Amino acid sequence: MTPSAKVFFEEVRAVYAETAATLGLSGPAETEQVLPASTYKDGGVAYEVVLDFGEGAVECQVRLRTDSVTLTVDIEPLAIAVGVVEKRGGISYSARNLKQMRKSLQGQADYVQRVHPFLTDADAAEELIRQAGAREWSQDGTQ
Repeated sequence: MTPSAKVFFEEVRAVYAETAATLGLSGPAETEQVLPASTYKDGGVAYEVVLDFGEGAVECQVRLRTDSVTLTVDIEPLAIAVGVVEKRGGISYSARNLKQMRKSLQGQADYVQRVHPFLTDADAAEELIRQAGAREWSQDGTQ
């Protein structure tokens, strides 16, 4: 059974505490608007950790907002594009129970630590996120 939103938020805070402190990320900002999500930010870059009850999965999406666009990509393709990971399948997404969720959160937090140093320059971050196959929206809301 997928853990509750309350348990999810507790686990994200525990797993991401060191990552946030090391990288100077602010957060977490927590919401349950559509799905439970916990977001950590540094400038225009945000890492949004989302729990999908229906899929029994947890994922970390990287979002970059500029004056003209918002780009969003999953952490694993970005880690591959940056060159800190060779191929897909290095992390878990499963959150069907607490043990699986912890493993998934830890692996994804590790990828955030590896990727973040490449995203501190806004221009480089935008290019890398696009190379990773980002979804893109203009600030006026069109794709």
